Amino acid sequence: MSQTTETTYRVQGMTCGHCELSVREEVEELGGVESAVADRANGTLIVGGSAPHDEIRRAVKTAGYTLLD
Repeated sequence: MSQTTETTYRVQGMTCGHCELSVREEVEELGGVESAVADRANGTLIVGGSAPHDEIRRAVKTAGYTLLD
């Protein structure tokens, strides 16, 4: 049985519930993503699964936000 890896990213620019939803929906469309939780208060995105970092970065950018290193 494989384990789901959870990775926490910092996201710049999320200010409301719509922002969280936009980021979550874009990231959840990626192959290998099992879950995504965006939190504007903490400026974080927690992704469960195996999607590559660069794909997550592109999805966050597509949603209109910046993934911080």
